[in-house]
Order: sequence, then C-alpha cells, then structure tokens
Amino acid sequence: MVMRLDQLARDLASSELVGDPGTDIASLAFDNRKVTPGALFFCVRGEKSDGHDFAPAAVEAGAAALVCERRLELEVPQLVVDDSRAAMAPIAACFNGYPTQEMKVAGITGTNGKTTTAFLLRDMLEYAGVPSGLMGTVKQVVGGVEEEVVRTTPEAIDLQASFRRMSEAGDEACVMEVSSHAMVMHRADAIDFDLAVFTNLTQDHLDFHADMEDYFQAKRLLFAAGPGAAVVNVDDEYGRRLATEFDCLTYSASGSAADYAAVDVGFDAGGAAFTVQSEHGELAVRTGLPGSFNVANALAALAGAIALGVDPHEAAAGLAEAGRVPGRFEPIDEGQSFAVLVDYAHTPDSVENVLRAARGLTEGRLIAIVGAGGDRDRAKRPLMGKAGAELADLTVITSDNPRSEDPARIIEDVLAGIEDRESVVVEEDRDQAIGLAIREAGAGDTVVIAGKGHEQGQEFENGRKIPFDDRDVARRHLRELNGKPA
Repeated sequence: MVMRLDQLARDLASSELVGDPGTDIASLAFDNRKVTPGALFFCVRGEKSDGHDFAPAAVEAGAAALVCERRLELEVPQLVVDDSRAAMAPIAACFNGYPTQEMKVAGITGTNGKTTTAFLLRDMLEYAGVPSGLMGTVKQVVGGVEEEVVRTTPEAIDLQASFRRMSEAGDEACVMEVSSHAMVMHRADAIDFDLAVFTNLTQDHLDFHADMEDYFQAKRLLFAAGPGAAVVNVDDEYGRRLATEFDCLTYSASGSAADYAAVDVGFDAGGAAFTVQSEHGELAVRTGLPGSFNVANALAALAGAIALGVDPHEAAAGLAEAGRVPGRFEPIDEGQSFAVLVDYAHTPDSVENVLRAARGLTEGRLIAIVGAGGDRDRAKRPLMGKAGAELADLTVITSDNPRSEDPARIIEDVLAGIEDRESVVVEEDRDQAIGLAIREAGAGDTVVIAGKGHEQGQEFENGRKIPFDDRDVARRHLRELNGKPA
C-alpha cells in the first residue's frame, strides 16, 4: 500500500507540512531499526530517548518523510505536529484504510478481569457465528491464527495494521483489552469502538499514574471517546461514577439493581451457575470459571455480547461453552491428591479474589505463593502480602519479576504488610518456592501460585529474561513428587 503524505495528514487537528506533499509513503515506523525504503518515520519522545535523535539514521535507512515536533535539518519532507505519538493513530488508521469501520470492535478496560472478559466475549461471538479477532495480554488472534504479544495494547502503528489483517482474514469483530497506558499514550486513538466495557478499578500502576483519580481518568477516556455502547460494573465505585456520566448498560454480580444482575449464584468444582435478571427476562447462565469475580467477568461478557447484537439466549449458551483462559485460575493436574491453581493475580484486589474463590473449593489447607514485580507500584506490595497472609493457611513469599530491583528488597516491601508471620515462609527463588508449597500440600489442600499466570519468562536487571512458566514449573515439581520423570 502506498499513499501520499498529504493524504495521511488529513485527519490531524493541526500540522505543518514542509516539503513535497505528494511524497509517496510505503510504510510506517517509529523504530529507526525497522525503517524500510519509503517509510514515514515518527520521531517519538520516550522516557529514556528521543526519536528526533534517530531521525538521521531513519533517513539513511530509506525513510521518505518524517513526523516530528520541530523542523529538523534533514533533506526530506516533514510533517510537523504538536505530538508525534498522538499523530501515529490517525495516520496509521488512514494508511490502513480505517479497518475498524469494517468490524465490530469491543474494548475492555479495568484493573482486573480484562483478559478473562475479553476471552469470554470472543468465544461468545464465535459461538454466535461472528468470526472474531482478539488482542490482549495473553495472545493476539488474527483470522483464527494465534500470535504472540509484547504488550496488552500494541502501539498504534502495529494495532491498526493488525486490524487490517483481521479484516482481510475475514474477522467481522475484534475484542481487545485496552490498558490505561494505551489511552494516555494515544495507542487506542482512531479506533471506531462499537462497545466499551469497564470491569473495575483497584490499586495498580501508581508508578505510572499520579493517584487513583488520575488512573480513573485514563480509563474514562475510553468512554469519553463515544463508543457505540457501554457496559459498566456498578458493584465498583468507579463503575458507578461512569454510569452517572455516560449512557451505559450496567451489571452487578452481587444482585444489586442493574440492567444485568446475577442472583441465585452457586459454585461447584465445575464453575458457577446463576440466573441473570435483565430486560430480556431471566437467563439461566453457567460458566466453567469459579469464583465471584468470574461471575462478574461472565456478566460483563454476556452484556457486551448482547450489546453487539447477539441473541440473549445464544449468548448464554455461548458462555457455557467458552473455554478456560490461560493462566487465569488454571488448574494443574498431574494426578496429585490436592489442587494446584495458577493465576495472574498481581494486585491486592486480585490476590484477595483468587484466594477467596480457592477457599470455597478447598477442604483442607489453602497454601498461597505471593510475590510482587519490580519497577512497578511499590505501594501495593504490602497490601498483597497482607491479603496473602490473612486468607491462606500458609503463605510463601517469593520473587516475581524483579526487573532492575533487588528481589530481597521487594520481598521486604511485601512482608511489611504482614503483622503475624507465623504461617509465612520466605523463599526468594521462585522455582524453589513453588516446589516448597507443593511438598507442603496434602490431600484436600489447594496451592495457589499467584502473580505470573500465563507468562513464560522471568525478568531481571538490564532486560535479562529467563524462560519461566509457573505452570511448567508446577508440573515438574508435581511429577517429581509422584515419582515420575520430570
């Protein structure tokens, strides 16, 4: 695909085009290492580097023009804008032929539950005969083909290109997780959202946001953008705020007054069953995911599917058939006499939710493995430790993704929230911590490995990453416990 530079600039609120407006653009790039001949290079300022400094290298690599925030002494056309990053989305949407206008797009935002809700909603759409793509934390699915992801919401250039590939592959819808970072950094601009879903807001990412209000305002941007429909959780105080500010469909897992309210909720080893009271009458619903928090996720997906045009009863049937989500309350079974569950819980609220759900399924002791990531919100660490120690019979505090921080220092932060440490064990090595918890477990117990979920690596200093999957590590220790080859 080739477009003229002036055509690509047509959706920008303000810009100055210096040089030949008819310059042909064959591709888009914000990393000079990925520039190909004919590319339009975006000089994006980051925390540690400034894309303007790499403009000469981009031109040398074949960039035909630049998007920049100041005129540069380079002999190529330049599109001078106020914010190069903000210009990426409208230009990328234009370059790819506005692909989200050809599909139904659902954006899921919130602190916890985004991934599960997105997976459920996509499965329900597929069940209803709507081929659907997926973008999120665990994976990306384009035309039925799974792809790896780098971040929850990709940069706008990659995002719009993926939308184009989805449309060309026959996808009629896309369900995507939308992070607060993505909203603030304009990655999710220029998307024609047919649906926005809000799950909840609890403490997280306060290393990036100034406070909870700032965090909420970032999430609010998705609804302020004017999606076709909105679904919000009114069991959450921030969801109730959204419901007063925007025209929303509401849901409640606690049976409170809402457009979709769950009543008569029951749990068993196979998941949850409940009745949904709605304007469509009562719907009998079942999900294979246990826990009250998953009732909320299921409600969000159900309301979202109906808002996108799926028949209510077909949506309920699709929910019952929806598959499990990798690394979300995922059982690990090697024939042992106790349960092992791996979950992505990495906030105080999610640790509490997962442990409460596990307690409801446990006859014996509840053993929890808890850790916190480095270079992230420090304030949540003691709260995570507190939740683990108060809700489990034995809590193993360990390392998560320490990144550039000292793992021992992070563990101390987690321990700071625990008053009674009698039933708390510290094992910095995560592999050994998982093994310790599994060896401590007996018949009827449950081991919850919280924090990393689906992740397949552990991150250390200077970007070093080693292969590490909680699920594989748990299987190895279980097989060793059962005397099987590891």
